[in-house]
Amino acid sequence: MLNRFATQYLETLGQAPLVPAPMVSGLLASFDGLLMEAVGLTLPVGTICRVGADGADGIGGQVEAEVIGFRSGRTLLMNLGGPAALLPRAPVRPIGPPGEAEVGAALLGRVVDGAGKPIDGLGPIRGAGRWPIAGKLQSPLDRGRVLKPMDVGVRAINGLLTIGQGQRVGIMAGSGVGKSVLLGMIVRAAQADVVVIGLIGERSREVADFLETKVAGEARARSVVVAVPANHSPVLRIRGALRATAIAEAFRAEGKQVLLIMDSLTRVAHAGREIGLALGEPASARGYPPSAIAMLPNLIERAGVDVHSGGSITAIYTVLADGDDGNDPVVDAARSILDGHIVLARALAERGIYPAIDIGPSVSRVMTDIADAAHVKAARALRRHLATYEENRDLVLMGAYRHGADPAIDAAIACHSTVMDYIRQDADAVVPLGEAIVELVGVFGG
Repeated sequence: MLNRFATQYLETLGQAPLVPAPMVSGLLASFDGLLMEAVGLTLPVGTICRVGADGADGIGGQVEAEVIGFRSGRTLLMNLGGPAALLPRAPVRPIGPPGEAEVGAALLGRVVDGAGKPIDGLGPIRGAGRWPIAGKLQSPLDRGRVLKPMDVGVRAINGLLTIGQGQRVGIMAGSGVGKSVLLGMIVRAAQADVVVIGLIGERSREVADFLETKVAGEARARSVVVAVPANHSPVLRIRGALRATAIAEAFRAEGKQVLLIMDSLTRVAHAGREIGLALGEPASARGYPPSAIAMLPNLIERAGVDVHSGGSITAIYTVLADGDDGNDPVVDAARSILDGHIVLARALAERGIYPAIDIGPSVSRVMTDIADAAHVKAARALRRHLATYEENRDLVLMGAYRHGADPAIDAAIACHSTVMDYIRQDADAVVPLGEAIVELVGVFGG
């Protein structure tokens, strides 16, 4: 019996194909807290590696890093984790191929980090599909036109800056002017099948606050949140933005109408700046290397309408204007790429007008394609009255203007309180698209 077992066992071993798989490993040559250089291995950009010993003897530790480039025969990696007591010539081993994102209905209601790991305490994500984290390249002819309006529940946007399904819009403002509150109003009321939210580079406190106050109840069940706070690695912040976009792309491929919220695009550019400067790129405008600004079109152009599936990604990006400068490089680059921008003014916020939307410099580039003639005419009339009042506001407040001198100014003064009431809206109020249009046309349509 023993001989028969030995014979069968040896025959099985002989039939099994033996394919040796060598372990790829390199050594850590330098590390400055963020950028690592490894020797002895060649890996494609985007590969995830584990750096360091297991630390079982109490010496050293392990972190994950991503390959971001090459220099003088060395592989450059960026730290993805926290601090670790790495030692010189620590082992560097690849643990994963260039990134794919988990996508699909299994992610609905979940919160993940930049690496795709769940952080909501609800256990692992099961049954998810896969999608390239960098997206799938599409022909310009695969993108459809924006022809249908999208209800976002904000009267000033619905009536004066109407957003279409598949449009890319930027909310541009300085710090503390109400970008996150406006996003919360949109998330709660938006008519979309799925909402994908990327909280990139913001404060950790704001992540929990956003989830509990702005993505609660029914909105949470149809939402996916990718949260990468400001204290995470710049590579993770960029991967978080790419992951959120990849999740939205997969839902669009299923024919769904997706709302992609990203707060904020500027933090993504800041992460690109950190990586570019670490790689030795020359700094140009405001310290941004060329790669940081060039990264924005690659990210933004992934949103839009898919003519094959019929799905769409309506993307809303917040753009932080450093120092309230409307000519900041990121603001200027985003404005040139997006299909519209909503400017929030600190002066309006200081006067207690929320949302503090500055109608004058704000624009929706697709509004004339998705709104009827009466709606567009009424919106232009309101804009004309507001612009006339703002141009002559100082004269009116000083008493230097005499009533009857100019009919346009008289009309602007008479309509100003109505205009401000139309723009002003409580944070917990929802004004449907139809109601906003009827109110606008009823007052300014004549």
